[in-house]
Amino acid sequence: MELASPKASGANGSASPRHRLPYRDLREWIAEVEKLGELRRVDGATCEQDIGMVTELFQHDEHAPAALFDDIPGFPKGFRVLANFFGARRKNMTFGFPTDLNKVQLSEALVASLQAAFEHPVPFRVVKDGPVLQNVLRGADVDVLKFPTPKWHEGDGGRYIGTGCFNVTKDPDSDWINCGTYRAMIHDRTNVGFHISPGKHGGGHRDKYFARGEPMPTCMVIGVDPFTFLMAGSDVPHGLCEYDVVGAYRGEPMDVILGEVTGLPFPANAEIVLEGFCYGDRQKAEGPFGEWTGFYSSSVRESPVMEVKAIYYRNDPIILGSPPQRPPDEHSRYLAIVRSAQLKDSIKRSGVPDVQSVWCHEVGGSRMFTGVSIKQKYPGHATQAGFIAAQCGVGAFAGKYVVVVDEDIDVTDLDQLLWAMCFRSDPATSVQIIRDTYSTKLDPSIPPWKKDAGDTTNSRAIINACRPFHWKGDYPTVNVPDPELYKLAREKWGHLLK
Repeated sequence: MELASPKASGANGSASPRHRLPYRDLREWIAEVEKLGELRRVDGATCEQDIGMVTELFQHDEHAPAALFDDIPGFPKGFRVLANFFGARRKNMTFGFPTDLNKVQLSEALVASLQAAFEHPVPFRVVKDGPVLQNVLRGADVDVLKFPTPKWHEGDGGRYIGTGCFNVTKDPDSDWINCGTYRAMIHDRTNVGFHISPGKHGGGHRDKYFARGEPMPTCMVIGVDPFTFLMAGSDVPHGLCEYDVVGAYRGEPMDVILGEVTGLPFPANAEIVLEGFCYGDRQKAEGPFGEWTGFYSSSVRESPVMEVKAIYYRNDPIILGSPPQRPPDEHSRYLAIVRSAQLKDSIKRSGVPDVQSVWCHEVGGSRMFTGVSIKQKYPGHATQAGFIAAQCGVGAFAGKYVVVVDEDIDVTDLDQLLWAMCFRSDPATSVQIIRDTYSTKLDPSIPPWKKDAGDTTNSRAIINACRPFHWKGDYPTVNVPDPELYKLAREKWGHLLK
């Protein structure tokens, strides 16, 4: 069943299209990707090195296919790994939108539909059975090592089974079920890491249990349809269950099974689920791990551990792998889609008029390099737009550069954005700096001694790359064709470029 999206203006001024998810689990998603011709089946790749290397090659290319690894040495045939799920036309399909939407159109259509799902959640539905119960391991049979978990980056401290996964936790003070994406390194047959960055909802749940001296029950879902995984890693409002957002977006309740050990709900059609407890007094050395910045931003350190009490998995299970790489990668591509429309909306809501387009560029991890195009209306308009973009709720965390340009610049095109910087800005007069701004210790440019003192702030550069408002009428004319003429040329002669 399809959920009607609210009307929202797209990049071309038309109403946003309605979405329809054409799949219900990871296997149906793979079938849809095959229809698009964007799946490569890879046999014989090792999880010690080869899978990570292929993923590295694929993730940096926006048009590269997804890769499904099988016949992995040392593991049964059919025990598979899927990597590089978000790219090319399949990123539109993943959200249920037409594959011909450009990035800005997809961004604005998706955010409108997600807002409707946030406002009208559909509670999950508990069922007794599902494919994930085809195999159940308990007690002495529990063995996380039976799955072909790759070593994703050469310098990682171990094999991370938790990259394209999410953890299910419950607030001990309420009925709030949360799903969050936290990395998980395998320690041994029955123990996996449970690393949560500060400020995450799951971390808040964990802190409450630990403060009471109690273990936290949790389920780790490894292998689920990409939309559900992405929602688990999104900024869903406090107190709202991600399952209910997925249900609203899909138009019907998500079917879940209650774990026999913890009673927590996990998707009935998941590929693999680990169920157990996280203990406050049990820690193991974890890391390092290649992060979204493209660096190993933290060394080996003691981190909480999840003790696995039960494993549920489908026949021929599939691990969904989504390791962060040096941007641009699939993480930054997804974040760009979500954050760009959200940031545009925040800027407009703050009172900045005539904001044409916003793009949070993938190369900056979709946080550190942002383009904003405006139609200048008054002196200081560009400065206002730049400062708001850098400091509003969506843009405040871990930003670095905001470039404001005129409406003739396509902000998704780095060549155009940098061209405007080079030829419409002056370094001495067009750049303004904001100091002591909200950032993250994962930023490798923050000196170690600042981090050691608890200071993880950075600065922001606001670059005005618009024609100077006071004399924009006298600015030299750009030597490019009229947009309609350029479109005609593409239609008539574009085949020569293929």
